[in-house]
Amino acid sequence: MIAAGIDIGSRSIELVLLDGDTVVDQRREDTTFDPLAQCARLVDGVAWDTVAATGYGRRLFAERWGGEAITEIRAHALGARRHLPAARTVLDIGGQDTKAIALGDDGRVTKFEMNDRCAAGTGKFLEFMATGLQVPLAAFGAYALEGAPGIEISSMCTVFAETEATSLVAKGHAGRDIARALHMSVVMRSVAMLRRVGVADPVVFTGGVARNPCIVELMGGMLGVALHVPTAPDAVGALGAALHARARAEAGAA
Repeated sequence: MIAAGIDIGSRSIELVLLDGDTVVDQRREDTTFDPLAQCARLVDGVAWDTVAATGYGRRLFAERWGGEAITEIRAHALGARRHLPAARTVLDIGGQDTKAIALGDDGRVTKFEMNDRCAAGTGKFLEFMATGLQVPLAAFGAYALEGAPGIEISSMCTVFAETEATSLVAKGHAGRDIARALHMSVVMRSVAMLRRVGVADPVVFTGGVARNPCIVELMGGMLGVALHVPTAPDAVGALGAALHARARAEAGAA
């Protein structure tokens, strides 16, 4: 049985194909302003026996290609437990939202919190700030790791934080130190969300921002635990959707 999972996020779309327990294909496209057209590109020539979609565009996908729609919370919980069966907490930081998820011993979601109304503390925030400091986004985390502590960014509003960063540059602070402070502001916001749902070890970090080494290091330090980052953290939601599709198909065939 080939099970497909697709995660249609605000910034990117990921597709994962499972054959049994093995990931046999994984694809990605930018979401752009026409996500359905990007989905069509992504699934062109792909065959599956069962499919589920998650993310912002999950219902649009299900209406056009069939299958089920599954919430992002459930998808990331399933994907994280596939990566680490003992996972008790999931942090997902994507392009434009952040999710903190607590899991029970059986992997079920017991509590969650989601920030999806503001870009503060998300990948978009870091992208905007990297542009302001004239550092390539892919190198921004490593650049910030070279910075020294001591500076604080008081505002999490993207616009106001940029104003603060500009003021710090004018005062002669090093770009690396400012970058570290910006990363720390993201970490503090995420840690606050995690503590409100309850942090239990092990913690799995998913989403594109999990590729940022400065966020991973600072987050682990503040939480006092080692974060478990999947090889493809931005595909965890799609993987969870595929696992859901497979489970539903197997249950229906039983």
